[in-house]
Amino acid sequence: MDDVKSTWGNRFIIAAILQGGIITLMALSMVGAQAVFTKVNMIQFLSLSFEGPAKWVFLGLMFYLILIVAIAVTAVFYSHLEINLKRRFSGKSKFLAWIHLIGMNVGGTGTTLLMIFAGLSGSGVMDIFTTGEIGKPNLAVMDSFIPPIGLFIGFLAIGVMCGGLAYTLAYLRKPSSIQ
Repeated sequence: MDDVKSTWGNRFIIAAILQGGIITLMALSMVGAQAVFTKVNMIQFLSLSFEGPAKWVFLGLMFYLILIVAIAVTAVFYSHLEINLKRRFSGKSKFLAWIHLIGMNVGGTGTTLLMIFAGLSGSGVMDIFTTGEIGKPNLAVMDSFIPPIGLFIGFLAIGVMCGGLAYTLAYLRKPSSIQ
């Protein structure tokens, strides 16, 4: 049996695993903070105050989970192209695939983490670390997060568009006979 592998599929799978580790650490941090600050129920506070800043926390977490699944599904696309269709990435398509990998991971992660942090800051939850109690909501603090979130969304969009172009270029290339 031939030793068949997908270089780009493996890179995206590793990225999905690393992203899964990051969100696991975030979940453990929330549980740890809840254990340290027993007077405050952060989860209950965030769920009761879904209006305003707290929804940014929820949406950031949901978008992060979606990002991890999207990265893993992208690995399947690259694997199909490299293994089943025997297409290779070289030259421009390889460069574009790198932009895809980096843009998707940096842009997507930056966007979602900043959304989560903005929601925690704006809802007053971050005050726990300075005062030991949940502070008052401050919507104005969230305004400073909008430009960097937009920048990371731009990185994500560029990465995904380059990935689509890389995939198309590799797809249109003749199948390679060498595995």
